[in-house]
Amino acid sequence: MRHRKGGYKLQRSPSARRALLRGLTTSVILHERIETTVTKAKAVRPSVERMITLAKRDTLHARRQAAAYLFEPRAVRKLFDTLGPRFADRQGGYTRILRLGPRKGDGAETAILELLGSSVERTLARKRSRRESRMDRESSGDDEPEAQS
Repeated sequence: MRHRKGGYKLQRSPSARRALLRGLTTSVILHERIETTVTKAKAVRPSVERMITLAKRDTLHARRQAAAYLFEPRAVRKLFDTLGPRFADRQGGYTRILRLGPRKGDGAETAILELLGSSVERTLARKRSRRESRMDRESSGDDEPEAQS
């Protein structure tokens, strides 16, 4: 019987697989977005979501559990200081997988695994800067009417 034997083997030994998933989880937390294969993104998604759920608790025990799993102390700090409060009111589903297509070298299906809100914040900041620059241009050129086509 194969009850509760789910997960992805990723053609690695158990220790190599665990190290890979820990490294990818640390990278997602630090950079908020990584590009990897679809299979690896699907495999690492549950551990990223588990770490964010720990960060929402923000207890000493949760910090120690996260520190035992993640490779870098600054990833633990960012997790508890930034990501935990960001997702405090959300009940799971903190990540998104966007498929990119085949990789040039070996044809593997690639994807972007990102945290929700990371691309939204960048987009909003870009829109704000565009709006401010447009308003500055319009306020400086009030004397000349715009040409209509």
